[in-house]
Amino acid sequence: MASHAAAIMRPIVTTSVPAPASATATPVAVPRPRLDAIDFVRGLVMIFMILDHVRDFTHQGGIFNDPLDFRTTSVLLYLTRWVTHLCAPTFVLLAGLGVGLRRLRGATPADNAWFLFTRGLWLVVVELTILRLIMWFNVDLSFLAFLQVIWAIGWSMILLAALVRLPLAAIAGVAALIILGHNALDGFRVPFWFPGQPNPPGFGAVLWMLIEQNGFFAVGPGGPIVFARYPVLAWFGLLSAGYVMAEIYAWPAERRRRVLWTSAAVMLGAFVVLRGFNLYGNPRDWAPQATVVQSAMDLMNVEKYPPSLAYMLVTLLPAMTLLAALDGKVIAAGLRGAVVTFGRVPFFFYLLQWIAAHLSGMVVTAVLGKSLVPYFKNMLQLVTMQPQPDFGGPLWTVYVAWFVSLLLIYPLCRWFAGVKARRRDWWLSYV
Repeated sequence: MASHAAAIMRPIVTTSVPAPASATATPVAVPRPRLDAIDFVRGLVMIFMILDHVRDFTHQGGIFNDPLDFRTTSVLLYLTRWVTHLCAPTFVLLAGLGVGLRRLRGATPADNAWFLFTRGLWLVVVELTILRLIMWFNVDLSFLAFLQVIWAIGWSMILLAALVRLPLAAIAGVAALIILGHNALDGFRVPFWFPGQPNPPGFGAVLWMLIEQNGFFAVGPGGPIVFARYPVLAWFGLLSAGYVMAEIYAWPAERRRRVLWTSAAVMLGAFVVLRGFNLYGNPRDWAPQATVVQSAMDLMNVEKYPPSLAYMLVTLLPAMTLLAALDGKVIAAGLRGAVVTFGRVPFFFYLLQWIAAHLSGMVVTAVLGKSLVPYFKNMLQLVTMQPQPDFGGPLWTVYVAWFVSLLLIYPLCRWFAGVKARRRDWWLSYV
């Protein structure tokens, strides 16, 4: 599938920060406006996320074709896919930021370590069970797992649990080393293996795919198949960066906004230089093409699996810009208020949007008089079907289904956001 994203953190209604004069000072309340911007940015990328998943199920050939290949795509299809690149990195960064805000409101390192470990373990289990079912409507375990963003966030949280007792500077160093340096590993590749071919990957190759290179592998000789779509290393670096970033929400507003604006400017400059001149940060270089539009498409087609430095720079730039522009503003009504509502229940939304995307594709396909059989196949079954199954419709049906899905999901998200605002049951932090 394309971008799958979800910010897996409990949205914070109120929080507190230590007074800067002392590490043991009495916490003071953080005004809600500081946090509305975070919820708005998260909610906005969630809206883009469901567009991507609706496209997977509703657009004819959506699962089989690459919408970012400038040689075969259209401008609108390219943009429809590319804008959803914003989702996963923003979700992961804000997931780390959410745990960091727990630190600011008084959680001890031990508290945060336990929260990260249990929350991460829960997300890994959910990825292997609930999400697998609602994504494919299929229980054939010969295709055992499709390891996506929830898997990556879960393991990143488990790994971060081992670091939270370190000074923030040390965690920041680890995050920077991974984010800036992991593309130096691009030359270390294991051969791509597709199920049914001889010589499946061994233990070392499987471990490398879980860490840094996506691909298929079998669980034991002749065993069920797993597709590791989201290798963990780079996402762990980004989650750790978000955890450290939370510290700026203890700063005076003017200083915080200056840092956010400066960060956005640095990201833009770094992307232009590194990607524009093919210096570093993406495994595949771009090149001028026959037209300016095709050249721009090739330039912006940066690697997501795993996320390259160029990818993270250009996709996090809008998030940083919005966090700076909206910082301190109350966002409570109208369309912007609806976006905030989505952002306050990210995991709940993530579960609902998979169901909505799958069902919307079925509705479009049924209306067009096509078979619904593909909607009960898992990914491995779909890509090996001959002839290639015909389902879904033209691109405009994707946008209609996207809009309708948001309308149907919103009342449920608004209800659940109210539940989370009124209650403090422990289990709500896991949903």
